[in-house]
Amino acid sequence: MQKSTSVQLPPQSVTIKQAFWYWLKLGFISFGGPAGQISIMHQDLVEKQRWISEQRYLHALNYCMLLPGPEAQQLATYIGWLMHRGLGGLMAGLLFVLPSFFILILLSWIYLAFGNIPAVAGVLYGIKPAVTAIVVFAAYRIGSRALKNWVLWSIAVLAFLAIFTLKTPFPLIVLGAAILGALGGKYLPQKFSVGGGHGEVSQSHAPALIDNDTPIPEHARFSWFNLGKVALTGLVLWSGALGWLCANYGWNGALTQMGWFFTKAALLTFGGAYAVLPYVYQGAVEHFHWLTPQQMIDGLALGETTPGPLIMVVTFVGFVAGWGKALFGAEQLFLAGAFGAFVATYFTFLPSFLFILAGGPLVESTHGNLKYTAPLTGITAAVVGVILNLAAFFAYHVFWPRGFAEHVDLLSVIVSGCALIALFRYKVGVIQVIAACGMLGFVFTFVKPWLDHLGSSL
Repeated sequence: MQKSTSVQLPPQSVTIKQAFWYWLKLGFISFGGPAGQISIMHQDLVEKQRWISEQRYLHALNYCMLLPGPEAQQLATYIGWLMHRGLGGLMAGLLFVLPSFFILILLSWIYLAFGNIPAVAGVLYGIKPAVTAIVVFAAYRIGSRALKNWVLWSIAVLAFLAIFTLKTPFPLIVLGAAILGALGGKYLPQKFSVGGGHGEVSQSHAPALIDNDTPIPEHARFSWFNLGKVALTGLVLWSGALGWLCANYGWNGALTQMGWFFTKAALLTFGGAYAVLPYVYQGAVEHFHWLTPQQMIDGLALGETTPGPLIMVVTFVGFVAGWGKALFGAEQLFLAGAFGAFVATYFTFLPSFLFILAGGPLVESTHGNLKYTAPLTGITAAVVGVILNLAAFFAYHVFWPRGFAEHVDLLSVIVSGCALIALFRYKVGVIQVIAACGMLGFVFTFVKPWLDHLGSSL
C-alpha cells in the first residue's frame, strides 16, 4: 500500500496537441445535457488524467454557474484557458460545440428536405412527447436544487404566472427576478444564501497538474490592460460581424435581426438552455415567424439527440429561418440555411468566450459574495416557473395538435407518461428515453395503416 502511495506524482505537462485531441473527443461524446457533460469532464480531467484538482474544478464550475450561457461549454473554455492561455480556451470552447454544429446542420437539412417521409415523421412523432416529459423533468431537477424556501418558491410561481397569463417578455421576468433577489439578499439574506458548491471536496487526493495549491498562472491574474484588450477584441468581433450583416442586408434583414436577437438571447441564458427557450420561442416563432411552433418542438427534439449544449438548438432555428426565407434564392436553400445556422450560433456563443477570457479573473474574486449571488439566486428561482410554462406550451401542441376543439392525441399522452415514469422512477437517461420513444413512433407509422384498415373492415 505504501508503495502505491509513493508513486502518486503529478502528471506530466499536457501539450496543446494532447489537449486538442481531448477537447475534440469531448465534442463528440458530450451527451446528457450540462449535468452529463460536467460529469464526463470531472471523470476525465479530475479522476483519470488529473489535469486539475477537484477543488479547482469545482471553483471553476461555481464561477461558470454564475454566468449566463451554457455552463458546461464555459467550464471547458475555462479549463482550457487556465492550462493553455487564450488559445487553449478558444480551442476547448470551439471544439465543444463544432461537432454538434455540423451534425445539426446535417439533421436540419434532412428534416426540411425529407421530413415528410413517413419513417422520419414517425420518429419525430414519438420523440415529441418524450421532449415534453424531459422539459417537465428539467423543471423538477432545477427546482429541487434552487427552491429551498417559500421566498424562492414564490418567485417561481410569480414568474410562471407572468409568462403564462400575462405573456410577459422573458427579459422583463429576468430583470424583475434580479431586483427581487437583490432586495432579498439585503433584507432576507438567509433566504438567498442557498447557493454553494456542487459537492464536497475530497480532502485526500492524488496530486494534479493544476492542484489546490498551484499558484494562479500569470495570464489568469486580473489586470485592467488584459481586460480591456480582450473586451475590445470581443467588441470588434461582435460589432464588425453585425455591421457587415447590416451593410449587406440592411438592419431589418433576416440575418441582421438574427445576429441582434441571438446576442440578446445569449445574455439571458441564466439557468441553462431550458430557461432561454421561451425567449427564443417568443422571438423566433411569434415575433419574426422564422419557424412554426411544431418546428420549434422538432428542433428541441433534434437538439436533445445530439452532443453539445442544448442551446445548440439555435443552430436548427437559424437553419430553418435561412431556408424558409430563401435568403439566397430558391436554388440555394441549403446555403441559406447553413449561413443562418452560422449566424445564430456565432452570436449565441461569442459572449460566453468573452465572459471567460475577459471576466474570469475579475468575477472569480466576487464568488461567494451575497451581494452578487443573491440576484442570480432570484433569477434561478424564476427560471423554474419559466420552464414549467415551456412544458405547458409543449404539452398543448403535442397532446392537442389541432387545438382544444379536437380530440386529445391519446398515444402522445401515453408515450409522455411512460417517458416521465422512466425519467423519475427508473432514472433512465435522456438519450435512452428519446431513442425508445422515437422507435415507438417509427413502429407506429407502419402499424397505424394496418390498424386503420382493420377498423374499417370491422
